[in-house]
Amino acid sequence: MTPNHKGALFMMGAMAAFTFNDTLVKAVGEALPLSQILVLRGAMASLLIYAFARYQGSLRFRLSRRDWGLVGLRCLAEGGATFLFLTALMRMPIANITAVLQMLPLTVTLGAALLFQEPVGWRRMVAILVGFCGMLMIVRPGPGGFEPASVYALAAVACVTLRDLSTRRMSANVPSMTVTVLASFSVLGFGIGYSFFQDWVPVSTGQVGLLAGAACIILLGYLGSVMAMRVGDVAVVSPFRYTGLLWALILGWLVFGDWPDQLTLMGATLVVAAGLFTLYRERQQVRG
Repeated sequence: MTPNHKGALFMMGAMAAFTFNDTLVKAVGEALPLSQILVLRGAMASLLIYAFARYQGSLRFRLSRRDWGLVGLRCLAEGGATFLFLTALMRMPIANITAVLQMLPLTVTLGAALLFQEPVGWRRMVAILVGFCGMLMIVRPGPGGFEPASVYALAAVACVTLRDLSTRRMSANVPSMTVTVLASFSVLGFGIGYSFFQDWVPVSTGQVGLLAGAACIILLGYLGSVMAMRVGDVAVVSPFRYTGLLWALILGWLVFGDWPDQLTLMGATLVVAAGLFTLYRERQQVRG
């Protein structure tokens, strides 16, 4: 197998892991408050990620002031994105919110153009507009505006966009696992803070097992996504992120009995097509 083949497999595995994690969390969320889920899953996931990073010897905290500022911004965005995404996940079919998240390559490209003056040609701008049209077909604002769940989903996209843009500005000597560990603990801290505003409920053994499984699976997702970027070319590996939508469709139907309607599927298709075209144009620009 070539490095790109391995990278593609790692990326597909990572997307499957993240979607299975979302499925387990959504299932537990029917009985437990969100803050309790964030704390219990976050504590287990953070310890697992920290232990692996120590074993790998990839933790390094001697960073420049500029990098620490970007890491701090990324951690805040990660905490906000997790809260907003999970809030939307509890209220929307998993395939719908996953389809909305496929906007990320488009929003990151647009954000880089607006904030960092990175060049974006007219073809990619058209693709971004097409993607936003697809997104509107998914969330479908009514006469009174967006539904609350859609607002949470769109806000989650904004936070993840900020997270990815801050990551792009970090220097190359910031270890990926250091960023991952700090982000995981920031989400845990966000859950602890939020728990002061929610009452917790007794947890069954089965629910603890589901959350432990989610913590282990999300570790596999983080590892797969990091290894995918290190093994293969980013331009080749990145499009395989969209396989997460296939997993969301399958698991949403099998576990929750949800299947998107035709308009949602059409919107998701537009978003994915626009994202793939944007990634293709970026690859062509790098080659040129």
